[in-house]
Amino acid sequence: MNHRIRDIKSRQILDSRGIPTVESVVILENGITGRASVPSGASVGKFEAVELRDNNKHNYFGKSVYKAVNNIEKVIKPALIGQNPFNQKKIDLIMLKKDGTKNKSRLGANAILSVSLANARACANTLGLPLYRYLGGINAMTLPIPMMNILNGGVHANNKLDFQEFMIQPVSSCDIKESIKMGAEVFHELKKLLNSKGFSTSVGDEGGFAPDFKNNSEALDAITTAIKNSGYNENQIKICIDCASSQLYKNGKYILLGENKELTTVEMIAYLEKLIKTYPIISIEDGLSEEDYNGWKLMTDRLGNTCQLVGDDLFVTNYKKLENGIKEKMGNAILIKPNQTGTLSETLDTILLAQKYNYKAIISHRSGETEDTFISDLSVATNSGQIKTGSMSRGERTCKYNQLIRIEEELTDS
Repeated sequence: MNHRIRDIKSRQILDSRGIPTVESVVILENGITGRASVPSGASVGKFEAVELRDNNKHNYFGKSVYKAVNNIEKVIKPALIGQNPFNQKKIDLIMLKKDGTKNKSRLGANAILSVSLANARACANTLGLPLYRYLGGINAMTLPIPMMNILNGGVHANNKLDFQEFMIQPVSSCDIKESIKMGAEVFHELKKLLNSKGFSTSVGDEGGFAPDFKNNSEALDAITTAIKNSGYNENQIKICIDCASSQLYKNGKYILLGENKELTTVEMIAYLEKLIKTYPIISIEDGLSEEDYNGWKLMTDRLGNTCQLVGDDLFVTNYKKLENGIKEKMGNAILIKPNQTGTLSETLDTILLAQKYNYKAIISHRSGETEDTFISDLSVATNSGQIKTGSMSRGERTCKYNQLIRIEEELTDS
């Protein structure tokens, strides 16, 4: 039976924020299909691959993606019809050559990625394999420890918190079901605590609460209290923070309005070091700006032995940027967001590079998500060990956790 690509269909759909994004379906000659949709970020690093939008103010205030959909129909589909879908690298390379830019600005990373991921799913469906097994082979067996976003600040919330995400990580759990239970219990205890103090318990884009706290310490105190009230301790559940420091960096200084601080790089590192000593913080994402390279080297030297230092804006899932970061000893972990780089092949190559040099690779969602659970399978396929997919509320977040539960059952049964 012929498995070659027969057709590709694409459409504009809505993400979890009600903003348009791209969905594609790859149809093989055997009639089997694969579908994938692409998320979108609110806090976007300046070096990310380009998310193509129409900029027509009469359509979703300029956020529509009809150009990207049209590029799939007019450029990508003709180039891929008749190709062998199982040659993923070739499929992705054809699209990259058709785009011809360094940052995928011609066709759009959103257009290219939707087809790239849909193609992989069509292949998995053809073989009758779970996606994680198709992507990772027989060695795909590690369920990730979740980083669960329970409090929001920065551009993800309308409050005074400078840092963007406050997360918990159930490090003592022995399986994904236990991790999810622990996270959900802390989430609901935090809700009780916020209610008792008169704070809002409405949730933000990623499902975390966004109370009007005065500063970062107040947020961290609330989380540690919620952990304790849930019957856990700091050896069982750790705290992770995403500073999103590129948003705080102005004219060579880190402006923390909630803390009423204006810090140099050295002072910012000292501030983070104090937080690590005060709270059970195990991971800091984007502790410094994406362009504060010397600062990253200093921070890694100072804090790298005691804390996971994750580069998101710093590395943007880019192979060359990670390669340089490894060489210059910047950070010790990378956040993996497929839409930052634009193809599945480039995503996998970057993960392999990280793992080769003992950098942790954390598979991650975006603030504007869809119901697609691709990253759940990707985390298991690559044995990444960690995943960020939001809080314990909102369907576009919980669907990823639910997929991990299903995968765990399959691995246990086998």
